[in-house]
Amino acid sequence: MTRGERRGGGPGVRPASYLPTQPPLPGRPRQPPQAPLLSEPLPKDCHHPPPPWRSGSAAPSPPARSLTSPSLGAGGWMRRSESTCSVNYSLGLRGGKGQMRPATSLPHIAKGVGSTSLPTPSRPCLLVALRPLNLEQEKEAFFQSDYKYEPQFEYAQPEPRSVLEKYREGSGLFLEQAVGIMECVLRKFSSYENFEEVTGGSVLPKSQVWAAVRKYLQKEGCVGEVVVRLSDELLSQAVMVVESCRPTLTINLAGARQHWLEGMLRHEIGTHYLRGVNNNLQPWATTEGRKQFGLKPANPTEEGLASLHSVLLRKQPYLWRAALLYYTVYHATSMSFSQLFSHIARFVQDPDVRWEYCLRAKRGQTDTSQPGCFSKDQVYLDGILRILRHRRSIDFKMLTSLGKVSYEDVERLRHLAVFPRTRIPHFMRDPERYLQHLDHIVAVNELDDLALQHLLP
Repeated sequence: MTRGERRGGGPGVRPASYLPTQPPLPGRPRQPPQAPLLSEPLPKDCHHPPPPWRSGSAAPSPPARSLTSPSLGAGGWMRRSESTCSVNYSLGLRGGKGQMRPATSLPHIAKGVGSTSLPTPSRPCLLVALRPLNLEQEKEAFFQSDYKYEPQFEYAQPEPRSVLEKYREGSGLFLEQAVGIMECVLRKFSSYENFEEVTGGSVLPKSQVWAAVRKYLQKEGCVGEVVVRLSDELLSQAVMVVESCRPTLTINLAGARQHWLEGMLRHEIGTHYLRGVNNNLQPWATTEGRKQFGLKPANPTEEGLASLHSVLLRKQPYLWRAALLYYTVYHATSMSFSQLFSHIARFVQDPDVRWEYCLRAKRGQTDTSQPGCFSKDQVYLDGILRILRHRRSIDFKMLTSLGKVSYEDVERLRHLAVFPRTRIPHFMRDPERYLQHLDHIVAVNELDDLALQHLLP
């Protein structure tokens, strides 16, 4: 991701039953609407193998989440859209706090009402498990070597080989589109850094961030449902976790740009959160229900939709971040860390940003002198292009009402769904206008509908 954009979790997260808010207990009157829960800031060949998120037919998708550069540091994990296991806690305290739920599972309410015990910590989410213990030391060695050293990473809990094998192949199916999107940006703005400054606008002061968040929660009718915090320390643009059984969104003040902040809210709340609310109303809300109905994985639809919504209302809705993630992963398959770092200088000059992209693409590797990738980040562009390819035939309001489902399952599920109390984000309520925005994204990024139809019959 890039420095000015957004967050999601890792594969293998335990599914659960998700509720937007707790229903009233029998005999207990419903509580009046709450005020916004706003906290103070925290102290390439012809054959392309199917990507891993399309390899199963009935299992929940491996969640992959999105708006600034992927960030790694003490207390912040690597991504703007990807979620973390806790917010600004040291690693040693991370176990019982802020249990991470991926984009495809938020929101969550604990089973027991009134229980004060925290859930037993499970295996850390993939992002945390694949964060090298010696990250800072290896970064320093790499930079001191004039970018020639090949980092040797160590991990607290090496991920099972099955997970690394699942994501070891980078796809080149949409490589041409990824390069084309980035070249569009460079032709117009000369560099990504300039694009970020021109289109993102100024970084907002705290008071204006609060005002924008309150306004957005009111638009979506989410006042009192989502805890929102501001942080000066968070390294990603935004992080969604569950703390004390409440969906909690933490926003990085440094990444809250004037024209991009609402896009992050559309991604996190307007897409992931509301689809989670709707999903909980459906008979396929549980893992068993998904198997019973034979649902396809929610990804890449989930992350593709959220990524589109991040840029939906921008005047210049370039899909830069998704494109560069896709491109970097593809080339990591055949390059060492230092080779990859040098290669992507074509698109990004800032060495810190390049380090972060390469680190994401090399997640799970110990000896990065060897070629190899961790392909999960390709889910964003993959999902975006599949949705854009079929944008004229997808019923987007129905897709949102059905919850965490693939666009491919919409027609067969529409007659089985529960519709009372489902919620549609404000920007999707006018289907004609929504489609116009998608058409604008296609045009600005110079995507070719005929090429997409050829790639995705």
